Amino acid sequence: DRQKKILDIDGGADFAHTCVVDDIRWRFRVNLLYQQGSLGMVARRVNNKIPDFKGLFLPPSLERMCVLDQGMVLLAGVTGSGKSTTIGSMLNYINQTYRKHILTLEDPIEFVFTEDKCLINQREIGTDVKNFEIGMKHAVREDPDIILVGELRDVETFKTAIHAAETGHLVFGTIHAASASSCIGRILDLFPQEEHPSIRSAIAFNMKGIIAQKLLKSIREGVSRVPICEVMFFDVLVRKYILEEQDHLLADHIKKSHRDGMQDFTMSLKSLIDQGLIDRNDALEIAPNREALTMALKGIGVT
Repeated sequence: DRQKKILDIDGGADFAHTCVVDDIRWRFRVNLLYQQGSLGMVARRVNNKIPDFKGLFLPPSLERMCVLDQGMVLLAGVTGSGKSTTIGSMLNYINQTYRKHILTLEDPIEFVFTEDKCLINQREIGTDVKNFEIGMKHAVREDPDIILVGELRDVETFKTAIHAAETGHLVFGTIHAASASSCIGRILDLFPQEEHPSIRSAIAFNMKGIIAQKLLKSIREGVSRVPICEVMFFDVLVRKYILEEQDHLLADHIKKSHRDGMQDFTMSLKSLIDQGLIDRNDALEIAPNREALTMALKGIGVT
């Protein structure tokens, strides 16, 4: 009934749907929409099994973000870039490794976790709790160690999530942005200009890392697609650049900090080519800087 009301009012609705076929339970993320007066639907199947963190060919440095005690970690990328899968695998890695309390607030729930070492509570907006703001108010009383907030799509969502990070929780979220460095501007765009200094301060002191991700088809047998990742950890210089509004220096700092676990898309593409996971020509086709990748493959500019 709730989704029907949303569809009637907004002209579109997102929800999760489960069906059983031949005794197998299938889950879908569904969008219903009106187009030219008729009802349309787009359905995306959600894997029943959460992919193994170490089997996704993600950068090893991402494991560092799974052991944090507090702060915020963002996954950036366009729709369909694998953000939910990466976060799901990171949370499941935590579930298999540490004794924590994980709380998710999702709209809708995608991966359904099976408790291992962690206590896991998954709440769906509109079904289990009225809205995100109320869910986050409840969350602070539910004593979670880790909170998944889903997409940071508006001012209230970001403010509530950053407040949770400030009060000692590890918060995971997603955002639509093309690169790790451009996430800062994307967040600031949510707020009026006069609030930017305080938001920059909140980002600088509470954000722990940003992972920007794209997907590319693999040439290895048995592997469909692999993630190309840009990774930015919030070290002293990253915080300094953000506080001083020098965001244009972030991309170059990422390139220079690969020994500290950071990497840009060029480094990620080179690594995947070297591992025999992607085709060289495909990589050059989508490389943000084709010349830099060509030089990296020749060993120029890579130390």
